[in-house]
Amino acid sequence: MNFLAHLYLADPTPEALMGSLLGDFVKGQPDERFGAEVIAGIRLHRAIDHFTDHHPTVLASKRLISPLRRRFAGIIVDVVYDYCLCQHWSRFSSGSLPGFIAATYSALAQYQGYLPERAAIAVQALIAEDWLSCYGRLDGIGHTLNRISQRIKRTNSLAGAIEELEAHEAALCQHFLDFFPALVQFVNERSSASGTPLWNPPSPPRSPC
Repeated sequence: MNFLAHLYLADPTPEALMGSLLGDFVKGQPDERFGAEVIAGIRLHRAIDHFTDHHPTVLASKRLISPLRRRFAGIIVDVVYDYCLCQHWSRFSSGSLPGFIAATYSALAQYQGYLPERAAIAVQALIAEDWLSCYGRLDGIGHTLNRISQRIKRTNSLAGAIEELEAHEAALCQHFLDFFPALVQFVNERSSASGTPLWNPPSPPRSPC
C-alpha cells in the first residue's frame, strides 16, 4: 500500500502516523530513539505490506499491468490503490477526505524535526506539495509514478505508467474494493491480538488547531 492507505490504517496519533510512514525509510530493527509508539507504527507498516504483497486479489491486480511495466507492477498497484481509496473514501470513513488530509499534515508536521534526513525531506515534500490530495486525480497519479521513475537510478519503464490505470481503472478499483475490507480486518485482528485498542476507521486524526 502507498502513503494514504498506510496513514489511514494507522492509529490516529502523531507518533503512530509517523511510524506508518517511516516503514518505507527505516530498514532492519528500529532503534529506541523513535519511541515505542513510532516503532509499533513501523512494524504495522511492514505487516500491512506483507499481507498486501501476498493477497490473491492484489496479485490479480498486478497481472493486469502490461508486460512493459510488469517488473514494477507492485509499485504501480500500490499507488493506484491510493487513487481508488480516494475515489471511494466515503465507504471507509464518515469524515471527509480533505479533513483527514489536513489533520494528518498537522500531526506529521509535529515530528519533522526528529526524522532521519531522507524521511524528513519526503515528509516535507508530502505536505508542501499536497501529495495525499494529488492521489485522488489521474494527473496526480501520473505525476507520482513519473516522480518514482526519476528516483530509480537504473533505466526503467515506470514513466508514463498512468496508462495502466487509464486502461484498467474499473477492474483495479474493483480489486481494491474487494481487498481493502480484508486488510482492515487484518489490522483490527492484529491490534486485538497485541492488546492495543482496535483501529477505528471513522475517526480521522484530530487537528491540534
